[in-house]
Amino acid sequence: MFVAVAEKQSFAAAARKLGLSPARVTRAVASLEQRCGARLLHRTTRVVRLTDAGAHYLSECKRILSEVDAAEASAASSQRELHGQVSVTAPVLFGRFHVTPLLLSFLKQHPQVTLRALFHDRVVDLLEQNIDVAVRIAHLPNSSLRAIRVGSVRRVVCASPSYLRAHGTPTHPRDLRGHELIAFSGLGEPRSWSFSIEGKLETIAPRPRLVVNSGDLALDAARSGHGLTQVLSYQVAGAVKDKRLRLVLPEFEVPPVPVHVVHVEGKLASTRVRALVDFTVERLRAVLRP
Repeated sequence: MFVAVAEKQSFAAAARKLGLSPARVTRAVASLEQRCGARLLHRTTRVVRLTDAGAHYLSECKRILSEVDAAEASAASSQRELHGQVSVTAPVLFGRFHVTPLLLSFLKQHPQVTLRALFHDRVVDLLEQNIDVAVRIAHLPNSSLRAIRVGSVRRVVCASPSYLRAHGTPTHPRDLRGHELIAFSGLGEPRSWSFSIEGKLETIAPRPRLVVNSGDLALDAARSGHGLTQVLSYQVAGAVKDKRLRLVLPEFEVPPVPVHVVHVEGKLASTRVRALVDFTVERLRAVLRP
């Protein structure tokens, strides 16, 4: 009733909108002000205006009512089959190894849903690109997006056993100066390699013999014995397990990098988006558990 009065700037107009008597609406708002201990509306014979406290209260009331509407819609839709399109973005290799399998499982469970997956090794603006859900491997800045942490990955240095037999195994980051290095540039210059040395974060600028713009290519070159590369642990987990690559300098690794599932906060998320977020969080936490 208070929201209706504030929007119509009239008790009578609000009463007509709600199908109630003006007296009932007036009593309800007066009771609300008494319970809040603050005047919410200035009343004159011609117009009703919000006080400062009333303007703030109106904003909160609208938010609460919107959340109630969303909750009711969610409850109703839970009894129906999910349908419609959801779009997802993730880093290329993480998308291939971990996101694609869970998306296929989600599609199998919900045959009326369609998915659009965009895998990029760059940050995609969800609002600008109309993306519903993102998996991000990074320390995230504050934003209007909701981020749910699902685990972490390590930044590791690796090489093939054949390369290490031929060139030796580095025991300190400074030893990398005497080795063949493979750098992954992304969209710009090769990024620096980070290490934890005596409790301090230090970076070195690699002098690579090979620079590629794809994590796939960097790993192919490392597996073929062309040098050392620094990547994220999930990218080499299979090759390390199969002994095609070996990790080096583990005692100098920097703290792990968090992995988040990110989506637009609030009532705008549809039921199918919330369902995919919950599904993705559950599956990735199982994959990324220590």
